[in-house]
Amino acid sequence: MRARGRRVGFAVMALAALAAGAARADAPAPGRYAGRLCVAVGAAPADCGPARIDVLGARRLNVRIADLVWRLRLKSSQVDVVLMHGTMQIDGFFAPFEWDGRTLNFLDLEKRTHYAVEIGR
Repeated sequence: MRARGRRVGFAVMALAALAAGAARADAPAPGRYAGRLCVAVGAAPADCGPARIDVLGARRLNVRIADLVWRLRLKSSQVDVVLMHGTMQIDGFFAPFEWDGRTLNFLDLEKRTHYAVEIGR
């Protein structure tokens, strides 16, 4: 029961953090951008690193770090995330998302992980 309460508490806090002050927007124009991917698990500080971001359309992005690619497909309120290592899918989940300027934030509630894709200019 205690673990379930912590999960629910994290989900509520994380969703509130996404909604607080985030403006509704779409991805930048299609093209290749330099950017950053930041990942924070639980209450730990985010770990960020450079990423190549391919904007394929207003609702489709690929985020690449070395040979890992996060394929992001934005729906009305959720993002469909598929993590690929070469030709092998190694993870997949749906997550709530929100744009904050040129940063796409989304949460994997099951793993208590917050992702921020910062798209350069």
